[in-house]
Amino acid sequence: MNIENIRNFCIIAHIDHGKSTLADRLLLMTGTVSQREFKEQMLDSMDIERERGITVKASAVTMNYSRDGKDYMLNLIDTPGHVDFHYEVSRSMTACEGAILVVDATQGVEAQTLANAYLAVDCGLEIIPVINKIDLPAAQADVVGEEIEHTLGINKNECFHISAKSGIGIDELLDAIVTLMPGPKPDNDPHLKALIFDSHFDDYRGVICYVRVFSGTLLPGQKIKMMGSARTYLISDLGKFTPSMKRTDSLGPGEVGYVIASIRNLSDVTIGDTITLVSDPAEKPLPGYKKPQQMVFSDFYPGNNTEYTQLRSAFEKLSLNDASFSFFPQNSPALGFGFRCGFLGMLHMEIIQERLERENDIEVVQTAPTVTYEILTTDNEVIRVDSPSQLPEPTKIEELREPIVKLEIITPKDGIGAIMQLAEQRRCVLLKTDYISVTRVMMVFRAPLAEIVYDFYDQLKGISKGYATMDYELLGFEAADLVRIEILINKDAVDALSLIVHRSNAESRGRKLLLKLRKAIPRHQFEIPLQAAIGGKIIARESIKAFRKDVTAKLYGGDVTRKMKVLKKQKEGKKRMKNIGSVQIPQKAFMSILDTSE
Repeated sequence: MNIENIRNFCIIAHIDHGKSTLADRLLLMTGTVSQREFKEQMLDSMDIERERGITVKASAVTMNYSRDGKDYMLNLIDTPGHVDFHYEVSRSMTACEGAILVVDATQGVEAQTLANAYLAVDCGLEIIPVINKIDLPAAQADVVGEEIEHTLGINKNECFHISAKSGIGIDELLDAIVTLMPGPKPDNDPHLKALIFDSHFDDYRGVICYVRVFSGTLLPGQKIKMMGSARTYLISDLGKFTPSMKRTDSLGPGEVGYVIASIRNLSDVTIGDTITLVSDPAEKPLPGYKKPQQMVFSDFYPGNNTEYTQLRSAFEKLSLNDASFSFFPQNSPALGFGFRCGFLGMLHMEIIQERLERENDIEVVQTAPTVTYEILTTDNEVIRVDSPSQLPEPTKIEELREPIVKLEIITPKDGIGAIMQLAEQRRCVLLKTDYISVTRVMMVFRAPLAEIVYDFYDQLKGISKGYATMDYELLGFEAADLVRIEILINKDAVDALSLIVHRSNAESRGRKLLLKLRKAIPRHQFEIPLQAAIGGKIIARESIKAFRKDVTAKLYGGDVTRKMKVLKKQKEGKKRMKNIGSVQIPQKAFMSILDTSE
């Protein structure tokens, strides 16, 4: 295929604005899939994606399209829309020259629309703005066009009005893709350079690398070298996604496809690495990616009927298809051997947990998630910790820094007061307010990540009747007056329940947490004291009463000393049991840390 007739593009949008539906419609209109083969969410292969109606992994597909007697090759990359999978979007963009920016005609410009549009501009992509769902009764295409013009500086007359569901305007959009989007720039370098933008693991064929060729040609039987890891492999198979895998004889400049080279471990493949030939290597690799920055950490321990080795093999299997997820062994006195896992955000964590239990049929006990903190020690050394238990002694800490993010919230104007109140409670500072239309406002805050990463989004949706959307990006770390609250259950500190909070709300947070633990931990045969402590100082205490058997029920009449003697014996038994008894802590006790509501 002539390089001028190739178009590499991605579809970007806020979550649920119709990316996957548009991808489906393009597959149908170009004849890539027949009406008989067609099903909704063609490119979402995971069960969890189909059930939740969201895209988690980026996926690629090649379509053929003819116009004015010319044949074009359209390489589409469908990307996720949720803030947690921002990394997947940035990876996909480096393999493209253009982007279709989809905006819902009923919802308008949302927080993730802006974030993805700015990302596309940074990558130097040609943007085609599209207003989708124009056939819905609540559609306001003209108002949304004005919002796009106001926030992104794209002329509203340049927007394409379509309905991906019914096919309105798709022909015009396909023409725009081939006429307005640039083809790949010819690279005069004769050496082979192909960028790995994604990969997944197949049980039978090993690692399947998704590649975009920038120069040279990939052929079966070539001996290739990964420039980052310096490992060499022999290409056994290559082809394109149509959307099923279809073998081809070669992949030339500008083309997107897959490479199979008997690679047994996904850890041998680095996303963003450059493939070149062993016999005639390129001088320098293509610019890669920043490593994904994991911001939320949580411990996973084997639950009932699950072995540690089962959990480890399940994590290894999951990490094969998700480069942004990490895990390493962890040991807790209360819960035994488990793993400390890193995630991009809370939705990412939820999806990993669900896949873990569903795909591997295992049970896990999960601790409350924490964010990463930075510590300046008295020795002038900067270290990062992702768990309260890793904090050094207070005497060795010069400064404790928390992650700060720029938080963008887009809301109807009547929700401003309630959102300001919520933001104030979470220590957020308002930077600016910008009206993007007569009825909608964008508010920008400077916020501590720890305060917004758990239930902030749920609270925001609640107070705005579901209309507000948010997006955030990390700015850096900032010193704050933070303390570690330790939770003692039956006088034993449980590391997995400790948390780092701001000193101003440490006491109230400790007290609320103990009340929740009192409800979550079942009663035992002995009384269980629950304590919250900062350093050696107890700041709150609750007790879980013991089960009591009426041992005097069978004593009728006689002297009162008979009853006293039996009660004293029971008391001593309880005391002995308290010394040797262990407290069973259920999963909901660990998750009660997250609940900051009253």
